[in-house]
Formats: sequence, C-alpha cells, structure tokens
Amino acid sequence: MMIDIDKLTFNADGLIPAVIIDQADGKLLMLAYMNRESLKISMERGLTCFYSRSRKALWLKGETSGNYQHIVSITADCDLDALKIVVRKDGPACHTGAESCFFQPVYESDEAGEQDDFDLEDLYRLIEDRKINKKEGSYTTYLFEKGLDKILKKVGEESTEVVIAGKDEDKGETVYEIADLVYHVMVLMVEMGIRNEDIIRELRSRHVIDHKVKQEKMTTT
Repeated sequence: MMIDIDKLTFNADGLIPAVIIDQADGKLLMLAYMNRESLKISMERGLTCFYSRSRKALWLKGETSGNYQHIVSITADCDLDALKIVVRKDGPACHTGAESCFFQPVYESDEAGEQDDFDLEDLYRLIEDRKINKKEGSYTTYLFEKGLDKILKKVGEESTEVVIAGKDEDKGETVYEIADLVYHVMVLMVEMGIRNEDIIRELRSRHVIDHKVKQEKMTTT
C-alpha cells in the first residue's frame, strides 16, 4: 500500500531529507532535501528533483550535467520524516565527478577490515589507477604496457581455465578461476574505456526486453 505524501512529515522549512541509493550496488550516493513540489515532480517524471537550500530553488538532478537519476522506488522511514530513494544513475552522483558524494573518511575503527566494502567499482578504480599512474613491478601496469593483444590473450586463457575447472566440478577452483577472469576482463574494460555501468545498462536492457516479451506472450495466450 502506497503512502499518501500528505502523511509525510516535512520540517519547519517544509523539507524532508532524502538519501539516494544506487540500485546497481546498494551504495549510498548522496543526501539531499525535497519539498512537496520537488517530490511531486520526482514522482511524475521518474527523475530525482530536489530543493536547494542555498539557492532556495528546485533543481532536477542531471539537468545541466546529464547525470540523471531514474527513480526505481521511494520509501519512507518509520516516522515518515525521511526518504530512501533507489535510483538507476546515468553518471556520477557528486558534482566533483565522484560516483558518490560520500568519499571523505572521518573515522574508522581499528577492527574495520580493509576489504569489508571492496566491490567491483573499487577494483575498477584500482586497475584504472595502475594504467594512469604506472607502478613498477605491478602486473596490471605490465598488462597495459604490453597492450591490447596481451590483455585479450589473457582473457582467452582465463576463460579456458574457468571451463576446465567447471568441467571438473571443482567449486573452489572454479571460483578462483572466475575471479582471475573477472580481473582480466576489467583490465580489458579499462583499456577500452568501458565502465561497470555500461555493462549493467546493457544487462538491464536485456532484462527489460525479456520482461516485455513475457508480458506479450501472456496477453496473447
């Protein structure tokens, strides 16, 4: 059951905070504010529209940068005074060019593991850095220096290793070889200027097409 927006609790300035989450990986992208008008626009257009407290005006995210945020869902918290908005983004969320506005560490406990939040985007950035900032002794840098043919050869070799491990029904070895393959594929992606969101966008388009085909089949039977 959908909540009527008139039941939401806006603060004394007529605003409600909204945290924006990336549908692709669940990462927190940004925190912004909405008033009733910007929320209605967001729901009508399916794009995030916020209220700028500094400019005292509405702003459609991506209107100048092209980095629109397509709304997947809007959920209110238990007190109806904050919103979580899940989006599909067309580009970086932060005006600095960062994928997320949250990238400046303030505190981390000694117990926090360095790999706790590691994901494919972190791997991509690491590989990208090895291409831009050459590091002596780095295997990744070595691949970039050898060029596209070497990278493609490694992708082919690792694909074969995955097939062999899978054929042997060795789960642990298959996981290991898939990790190798993913790494080398991402080296290829960086070399060709292909980003993670490009792959996700392609997969999403296939899912949408498949869903439409299924719906059409249901209506014709």
